[in-house]
Amino acid sequence: MFKFVGPWQRLTLGLWLLVGVSLLFVDIEIISLDPWGELLRMGQGLLTPDFFATESLVNALWQTVSFALLGVTLGLLLGSPLALVYRSPLVAGVCAMVRGIHEIFWALLFLQVFGLSPLTGVLAIALPYGATFARVFHDILQQAPGTTRETLPFGCDRLSAYCYGKLGHVLPLMLAYVRYRFECALRSSAVLGFIGMPTLGFYLETAFRQGKYHEGAALLILFVVLIGTIPLWSRRRLLPLYLLAALLTLPKMTGVDLHLVWQFLTFDILPPGIRELLHGQQNLTQGLTRFASWWQRLTFEQALPGVGATLVLAVSALGLTHLLALLGHRFASMHSRSKYSMPLAQLLLLIMRSMPEYILAFIFMMLCGPSMLPAMLALGLHNGALIAYLLTRQDRLITPSALYQRRSDHYGYEVLPRIYPNLMSLLFYRFEVILRETAIFGVLGVMTLGFYIDSAFSEIRYNNAFYLLLVTALLNVLVDALARRMLAKRLSQGMTVGQVSCVV
Repeated sequence: MFKFVGPWQRLTLGLWLLVGVSLLFVDIEIISLDPWGELLRMGQGLLTPDFFATESLVNALWQTVSFALLGVTLGLLLGSPLALVYRSPLVAGVCAMVRGIHEIFWALLFLQVFGLSPLTGVLAIALPYGATFARVFHDILQQAPGTTRETLPFGCDRLSAYCYGKLGHVLPLMLAYVRYRFECALRSSAVLGFIGMPTLGFYLETAFRQGKYHEGAALLILFVVLIGTIPLWSRRRLLPLYLLAALLTLPKMTGVDLHLVWQFLTFDILPPGIRELLHGQQNLTQGLTRFASWWQRLTFEQALPGVGATLVLAVSALGLTHLLALLGHRFASMHSRSKYSMPLAQLLLLIMRSMPEYILAFIFMMLCGPSMLPAMLALGLHNGALIAYLLTRQDRLITPSALYQRRSDHYGYEVLPRIYPNLMSLLFYRFEVILRETAIFGVLGVMTLGFYIDSAFSEIRYNNAFYLLLVTALLNVLVDALARRMLAKRLSQGMTVGQVSCVV
């Protein structure tokens, strides 16, 4: 039956078969009592934003920037050296586990040790970003030509040979990725406000929970403007000044109790049975029996149901992302030839890709109630807009021909076949991010892995939380490896290093 179907068609059919199965189990019920009334009030707030209602607004915007800047800087310091040894399976495995845990989960972990300290926010961004830098920089360095070293002078030292023979060729790609990762860090920094950090998300959550939609709309608009104007204010020569100002204006650092840190690492996160065994409180048989009972209960009652819900939601959101990416590109493409729809669609893509999925899900949850529907909409809109935006950058390589009618035939027979392999590749590369974001929606009440992790932290069961975080990381690593293997034979059909970097 599939004899005359191409590889991308087969991949699409397989994807939607999987999406169809996931939709049988996904919970998309609207629980809110008055969703249309709530939507009307949100719309009124969006049309009449109040930019003067939030106290310390300038400070909240600046703290959002400073946490992002310091997190990316520390991530670069951690990830750049690791990129040189990333071919080691041990280094690659550790980095994959670290970046598989979302920034909010890292922040919840560090909160137990450092409290609401700036160190919590900076480390929560820096650790997963450092692991991501290591992977992406390694991939980019592999693209450097190997023949350049032959043209260097005889006796050239290894450092100079590396800088001029390899790094010089790929430095623009690495800098472009750092700029993109800084944009991601701004979104992560804003989201950290939902757990108490003094960033924009803290005031945004307060405004929406209190029904102050005029104030919340103003904060959202300012955040989109902040993201959209990055090229205007993030000049390279100003970065040292920004970095110094970020260090000087950080909130007051609380003292770190080393005894508390040591107890957290050597007792609190260890599973029952193992910690008693290590501290000589039980013999080997008793310790292993208690550990097995704890592991079995936690795995079958929380980990496996959480993994199932996370995968169902992520796959369903992947299908919605696919549809919205196609639709977004269709109207935002330069080949749409519409002087009205194209700029409007490009503006909508900017807004949707600038909004963090967590904030979008929070807004939709205020509107629809705590089901999987808000998370699906948030993931689909953000990732679909991002992929559509990346595809519009490929449009300049496509020259219209006189064989087909513009707008309809030209798009269907010339544009879509050219961009579709990249669309599918971007979609599957983005699936790792979708899975990470899906897990954290449990903090908002969706029954994914994050729900059980947040509950464990709330109940001060740090060993349960740590185990579930490891499950989350392993799930991301396995799914990412599977998605990459599926696309390995198809990447030669147009995927570029720059586009791969922009979706990691």
